[in-house]
Amino acid sequence: MSAETPPPPPPTSSADGSYPATFGFDPPESIARWRVIGNIILAIPHFIVLYVLNFVAELLAFVAWILGVFTGKVPEGILGIIALYIRYSTRVSVYAGFLTEEYPPFTFATTSADPGDYPRVNVGFAPETEGRNRLTIFFRIILAIPHLIVLGLISIVAFFAYVVAFFAVLFTGKWPVGLRNFVVGLLRWSTRLNAYMYLLTDKYPPFSLE
Repeated sequence: MSAETPPPPPPTSSADGSYPATFGFDPPESIARWRVIGNIILAIPHFIVLYVLNFVAELLAFVAWILGVFTGKVPEGILGIIALYIRYSTRVSVYAGFLTEEYPPFTFATTSADPGDYPRVNVGFAPETEGRNRLTIFFRIILAIPHLIVLGLISIVAFFAYVVAFFAVLFTGKWPVGLRNFVVGLLRWSTRLNAYMYLLTDKYPPFSLE
C-alpha cells in the first residue's frame, strides 16, 4: 500500500495571517544526501520555464502599472498570470535549495489560491483588482527599496546558511532546524515582496521572516 500524500501545508504569512500573499512549507524529516547537488541539476528544465515566465510577468507588471496608475484597476487575468509566476518561482526555489525531494509539477494554474498540486509548498494570494492606490502604484519601485536593501543583506547571511546546510545534509541527511527556518522565512519575505512589487497588492509587506 502506498503512503498517503501529505495534505498541503496551511498558508502562513505575517503573525496575524493578514498579508495577502502567503507561503507555507511542510518540511520533510530527512533529505537524501545526493539532493544537495542533484536537485539543482534536476531543476534545470524549471529554470528554463522560469526564464520565459519572468519575461511575461515583467511585461504584464508594466501593463498593470500603467492601468493601475491611470484607472485604479488591474484586470484579474493579468494578476492571475503574475500569481502563477511567483508561485512557480517559489516552488522551484524550495526544490533547488534542497529543502524537499518532491519534484515541482509543470503546472500553470492562474488561480490566486494555491491549487494544492505540490503538497509541501503552499503559495496563495488575495489580489486586488479595483480601488487600487494609484499613488503607491506609481512609486512602487521606490517604496520597495528598503525591502530590497534589507533582503540583499539577509541574502548574504542566507548564502552562508546554505553552505552550512549543504554539508549538514551531505553528511547527516537533515537540515539544521534553525537554518531551515531562517531560509524558509527568507522565502516567505521574498514572496510577500514579489507580490507587492508585481502589483498583486497595495498593502506594504512587513519586515519579518515570520
